[in-house]
Amino acid sequence: MADKVFGDGKGRGKEMATRLVQSGVRFDTATGAVSVPIYQTATFRHPAPGETTGYDYTRTGNPTRQALEEALADLDGGAGAFAFSSGMAAIMAVMLLFETGDHIIFGEDLYGGTYRLMDWILVKFGLHVSYVDTTDLGAVAAAVRPETRGVVLETPSNPMLKTTDIAAVAAFCKERRLLTIVDNTLMTPYLQRPLEHGADLVVYSATKYLGGHNDLLAGIVVAATDKLAQDVALVQNGTGPVLAPHDSWLLLRGLKTLSIRMDRQQENAQRLAKWLSIQPQVLQVNYPGLDQVHVQAAGPGAMLSFSLKDAQAAKSVIQRLQIITYAESLGGVESLLTYPYLQTHADVPEETRERLGINDRLLRLSVGIEHYEDLRADLEHALRF
Repeated sequence: MADKVFGDGKGRGKEMATRLVQSGVRFDTATGAVSVPIYQTATFRHPAPGETTGYDYTRTGNPTRQALEEALADLDGGAGAFAFSSGMAAIMAVMLLFETGDHIIFGEDLYGGTYRLMDWILVKFGLHVSYVDTTDLGAVAAAVRPETRGVVLETPSNPMLKTTDIAAVAAFCKERRLLTIVDNTLMTPYLQRPLEHGADLVVYSATKYLGGHNDLLAGIVVAATDKLAQDVALVQNGTGPVLAPHDSWLLLRGLKTLSIRMDRQQENAQRLAKWLSIQPQVLQVNYPGLDQVHVQAAGPGAMLSFSLKDAQAAKSVIQRLQIITYAESLGGVESLLTYPYLQTHADVPEETRERLGINDRLLRLSVGIEHYEDLRADLEHALRF
């Protein structure tokens, strides 16, 4: 008697937590290996002239990376997913879909490395950029030019955690035949799936929550359509910044625990945000969970930022922490505190930083899976200045 088929009929299940755990489990049909093997090879032997096993050269395709990419396409509901050597490599690949003279609208509150890529590097190749508040659809509309080809947004944004309505922006873009590109790093497909809200491309720094252990660099692009998937595949193969087999395996392993990690991190973040918001030393807490969560996300995520009364107070907190680590990056199991003004957003123009509130009083906290009481006590000790 045949087994009853659940979910998508491929043994992955219907619920997101199940699909995450099942990532890659049935990929190796030859041996039945539950953990996808690491195909640590640069090239593949051909059976005979004009014949191929389906794999020729690891830049073009590798079974370990393929298993990862298939899992990510399934999780986001895309036509194809592509794994790159870093989050910035993934963003660069998307930018290479545009042409000299094109204009792209970006959310103004975004990762500083994206500013650096656009304003220091790609500007030399004739890509034009405007930065606007994407939470204001009117501001997006006002920025559109005849040569505009796409809108790129982070939601929630980094580091001020502002939420943009993906469906509203995507509908606006579709009317004008513009691409909608969403950096979904902070939410992951566990909490938010932009393609379901009309986005065309989703980008991740998989170094963060998807990997989850601060032990690899990776970037992901997921395409909504076959045509966009073909375009990204051409860029990936032609430029070559692919994710190596071992890192692909690490990322595939990280996906399996994403749901339980994110659940714990989100719970800790929610409690810490509420606690910080009533501390006299804290002027403001930025966290989606303190307000109503937009229906596009299943939760507020595990990132927050907060501002103190002056720069010296912020530096004092950094120096007094004992459990939370002062380091760049986010999304790992360990809680990390970042000083965006001097670290992740140092390359953002001073005037823009000040206007957005990314000043020398702001601290960004990536909440980990440690026990809440230890994290609260660590912050309480650090705030005694």
